[in-house]
Amino acid sequence: MNGRGCGILLPVFSLPSPYGIGTLGKEAFAFIDFLERAGQKYWQILPVGPTSYGDSPYQSYSIYAGNPYFIDLDILKEEGLLEPEELPEKEEVSHIDYAELYHTRFGTLQKAFERFDAKSRDFAGFLKEETHWIKDYGLFMSLKDANEGKSWNLWTKELRDRTEEGMAAAAKKYEKEILFWEFVQYEFFRQWRAVKEYANQKGIKIIGDIPIYVAYDSVDVWAQPEYYELDEEKNPINVAGCPPDGFSATGQLWGNPLYNWERMEKEDFAWWVRRLDSATTLYDVVRIDHFRGFESYFSIPFGSVTAQGGVWRKGPGIRLFREVEKKLGKRELIAEDLGYLTPEVEQLLKDSGYPGMKLLQFAFDSREAGNYLPHNYGKNSVVYIGTHDNDTVLGWLDALSHGDFKRMLAYLNLDSDKDIAWKLIRIALGTVCDTAVLMMQDLLELGSEARINTPSTLGGNWTWRAPKDAFSHILADKLRDAVSVYERI
Repeated sequence: MNGRGCGILLPVFSLPSPYGIGTLGKEAFAFIDFLERAGQKYWQILPVGPTSYGDSPYQSYSIYAGNPYFIDLDILKEEGLLEPEELPEKEEVSHIDYAELYHTRFGTLQKAFERFDAKSRDFAGFLKEETHWIKDYGLFMSLKDANEGKSWNLWTKELRDRTEEGMAAAAKKYEKEILFWEFVQYEFFRQWRAVKEYANQKGIKIIGDIPIYVAYDSVDVWAQPEYYELDEEKNPINVAGCPPDGFSATGQLWGNPLYNWERMEKEDFAWWVRRLDSATTLYDVVRIDHFRGFESYFSIPFGSVTAQGGVWRKGPGIRLFREVEKKLGKRELIAEDLGYLTPEVEQLLKDSGYPGMKLLQFAFDSREAGNYLPHNYGKNSVVYIGTHDNDTVLGWLDALSHGDFKRMLAYLNLDSDKDIAWKLIRIALGTVCDTAVLMMQDLLELGSEARINTPSTLGGNWTWRAPKDAFSHILADKLRDAVSVYERI
């Protein structure tokens, strides 16, 4: 991420489309055209893995697979895999209905699969290229369907423990179902690579996002339980989360299994080398969520109702990233270093050389620890007004205390909050940070109805869709003018 640049954060699922959720179809290409016209260098997205219960992209069935919902149905029709009458009824909706997608989308993909030539050379090449994960993923998803969606730890003992006899029998029994899930991944990656190639041709890099932890109910834990803190019954011993803070009196209980760092280090962190090699191939730049967890991580006993009984434990630190660089060379990474930071975490960030993150919303919220005022920013940073976990500027402003609001106006030398979204956009663009990333909702000056996620809540998250006319030339030109003023083109 050399030199001054700017980008926009917009999840794939938030793209406009007539089929209920954003896809890798024509609107993805239209957004890239918008980015180019607006003088942008980056498109930041959220994790693209297949989502599980709660629909969070940070809780996925696989760290390697792509989300089937992102497959564009019109492209499948153009390929002759779907007939026009098999497509869902076209309708632009402002929010995603995941239950509806779950009950209808896979049936449509099944129809495409029935016309697919599974003996093609291209498909065979894809399976060979992704051999380290694709078979396990196909079997895992097939077994989930056969077990009515139950978590893998509730399957029969031979399937839960992956006995040789059990795996052989399941692979034979569900041969066609496994092939279907492999086909789904083949189509996702074909469409993804076309989008990425188009972006790169336009001089735009895609910033991807990977969670530090994996979901317990995932093929990753089922297929390789030795890399996690599990007991003899393969239940978690301790789980991940965050301690209580100004935003949550009981902390955050994420529930992800913690890593067996001792085992991983004995293997020179080969698991992480593979993961980051895959991620930095899929994306141009990778944002690692919860970076501070590599220095110290919060460990909560499994079965706890809140995070209050957790303790801090030491992580692998810089040893992991030295090994990654030794095996892979320099890769472009961003460290999400928000939250409770210690001198040790700050030293890890410095030693890694990765850019950290700065949030303008945190600068003016007295509940937030740390000093995020712009005069403290450094060049090797990525500045945001807010991220997917924050409210939009207008929604945040409504919830800001009177005292914090007055301090913000004084700091920014403003008389009022008129046009505050674009005023803060200009403040972000004007910082010394090498990179600025803006939320699409703030460019559109939308309120809390456009918020993507409220941490520690279930329901209503990850559903916002950009309106059909969001990528206008007027907005692109307005942003390009602002970006030019602050020399980010």
